[in-house]
Amino acid sequence: MNGKRVLVTGGAGFIGSNLANSLAADNDVVVVDDLYLGTPENLHDDVEFVDTSVLDDDLPTDVDVVFHLAALSSYKMHEEDPTTGARVNVEGFVNTVDQARQDGCDTVVYASTSSIYGSRTEPSPEDMPVEARTGYEASKLARERYAEYFHSHYDLSLAGMRFFSVYQGFAGNEEHKGEFANTVAQFADQIANGESPKLFGDGTQTRDFTHVDDVVRGLELAADHELHGIYNLGTGESYDFNTMVEMINDVLGTDVDPVYVENPFDVYVHDTMADISKIKAETGWEPQISFEEGVERVCEPYRE
Repeated sequence: MNGKRVLVTGGAGFIGSNLANSLAADNDVVVVDDLYLGTPENLHDDVEFVDTSVLDDDLPTDVDVVFHLAALSSYKMHEEDPTTGARVNVEGFVNTVDQARQDGCDTVVYASTSSIYGSRTEPSPEDMPVEARTGYEASKLARERYAEYFHSHYDLSLAGMRFFSVYQGFAGNEEHKGEFANTVAQFADQIANGESPKLFGDGTQTRDFTHVDDVVRGLELAADHELHGIYNLGTGESYDFNTMVEMINDVLGTDVDPVYVENPFDVYVHDTMADISKIKAETGWEPQISFEEGVERVCEPYRE
């Protein structure tokens, strides 16, 4: 993408700030964030920051492309206040897209979630049956349905990106998330400081860990190709938490054992893995950072 005016909602957050900073090298980028979880410290100086909510009127939607990442982005966040979660995740999406439509923008790329696939050890394709077991999942499915509406009625291109387990590490833009950061970042920080990470159950749960740099490339390509529909952004490979802890220990040269605790969540996805054949076929995108390299990147600052 080059020479475009771009809006990134939730752009002071983890994925959003990485995207905004990458785009700002060749584009005019404005970020909207209400700082519920994000921080403008994540943003480069050449990114315009607007402290406002996606529920507000007069959003800066006079742009060529909208990347809508603003959300209460976890089960726990959403369940603490389901009404606010629905307003931000659903009404905020409709509000942003409709303002962009009225301002002449016809390309939107937005965040959905892979958790609607449930627990699967096989790759999950976009066309498999999904369900909403939580309010968070329901809100992301509602976005997908509203995207169909905007496409059918207004001929907008809306690409819903089902993220898998996106990580970067506390030396990147993930540290501000604290307990909501990916387990790779949390466990690496704990192990580097001699603390035992807490693993639910027996640590055999698996995740398709996807580095944020690969996710950013996927988002940009979705906009460049003006994709419409639903797309997975993952790696097609999964690692269990026990293995992840071993890998971190190997890189850091430490020997910190995890502590196994009872899973506190009533609804919990035990296993995830993406089928990435659709976005690869339509854009050529595929992940470039293996999990081994990703763990090295996360751990490198602790070795300096």
